[in-house]
Amino acid sequence: MKINKRFILSFVAPFMIFISAIGLILRDKTRKIFYLPIGLVGISIILEKDIRRRLNRENILKKIKFYKKGK
Repeated sequence: MKINKRFILSFVAPFMIFISAIGLILRDKTRKIFYLPIGLVGISIILEKDIRRRLNRENILKKIKFYKKGK
């Protein structure tokens, strides 16, 4: 069975957030700051995908409404 690359890549952002949370919890105070950027990048990837998905759905709905009015 082939594994889809997009399926694997969809786990990257949550994994980044998980690694960041573990690092912030378990590391000593001087090294906690190093895990903050990876968590922020993971959150930004998820938010960007959500915004892009909403905009694409909105554009598709506008196209459907436009073609319904034309007929």
